[in-house]
Amino acid sequence: MNKLPLAKRAQILAMLCEGASMRSVSRLADVSINTVSKLLVDAGKACATFHDDTVRDVKAKRVQCDEIWSFTYAKAKNVAEAKAAPDGAGDTWTWTAIDADSKLIVSHFVGGRDGECAMMFMDDVAKRLATRVQLTTDGHRAYLDAVEGAFGCDVDFAQLVKIYGAAPGPAGRYSPAECTGAKKVKVEGKPDMAHVSTSYVERQNLTMRMHMRRFTRLTNAFSKKFENHAHMVALYAVWYNFVRVHKSLRVSPAMAAGISDRLWSMEDLASLVQADAKPSKRGPYQKREKAEA
Repeated sequence: MNKLPLAKRAQILAMLCEGASMRSVSRLADVSINTVSKLLVDAGKACATFHDDTVRDVKAKRVQCDEIWSFTYAKAKNVAEAKAAPDGAGDTWTWTAIDADSKLIVSHFVGGRDGECAMMFMDDVAKRLATRVQLTTDGHRAYLDAVEGAFGCDVDFAQLVKIYGAAPGPAGRYSPAECTGAKKVKVEGKPDMAHVSTSYVERQNLTMRMHMRRFTRLTNAFSKKFENHAHMVALYAVWYNFVRVHKSLRVSPAMAAGISDRLWSMEDLASLVQADAKPSKRGPYQKREKAEA
C-alpha cells in the first residue's frame, strides 16, 4: 500500500483536531475521503493504546466528571424509521474526567448514559489515579452506584445538582432549559464544598464541540459510525493532553500533570500511527511460463 508522508499525516490529523470535517480535510489535503477515514481509524486505535498505557498514576487532587451528548447516524427518536441503521445508531454520550489543576483528560469513554456505562467509566477513572481525590459530578443518578463501586469509601465525593426552569418553546427547541440554580450535595467522605464545581469539565465540553466537527449541532457532519466517533475522541484526547498548549497554563496538560517533559508536535502524534508495511495484492494473476528457446 502507499504510505502517506509524515508531514501529510500530521496535516490531516491537525485539521481533524481543529474542527474540520472529513470531506473538507479530503479537499484541503488533496487526498481521497477513504484515505482520511483510514487514517482516522489507525490514529484512533494508536491514540487509545497510547493513552491507556501513558495516562497512569495521575497525582490529582480534584477531578471533575461530566458527559456530553451527540448522536450516531440518527437521533434516537429517528432510528426506528432510519433505513439500514448500523449498530450503535442513536444517542451517543462521551464521558470525560478532567484534573481541575492540570486540565488533563484523565479518562474518556464513549457509550450510552446508563448505569453500566457509568460503572465502566468510573472504574477506568479510579484505575488511573494515584492518590485520593475530591470528585465532583453533576446530579446524574448513575454516578452514585458507579462511584461507590469504583472507589468505595476512598474518595471525597460530592454532586453539583443543577435546577432547571421550564423547557423552551418550539422556537427555541434546540436550546437547553435555563438553569435557575444549583445545590451542592455531599455524598461520600469529606469534600471541600468550596471546590465542588464542574466548571472546568463543562468548559472542556465546549472545547470538544469546537474541535470535533462531528459534535457540531445542526450540521450533516455527525458520526455515521459509532466506532469512528470513538476513534475521533481518542485522537482528540491525546492531541489535547500532549500537543495543545493550554492558554492559562502555558504548557500542555500532560506537562502540567508531570506525565510529559516536553510539548509534542503534530508529527509526534502522527508517528504513533503504524502503517501496514505489507504491500497489498492487486488481484489474481497468472504466472507466465517461459517460452522454449
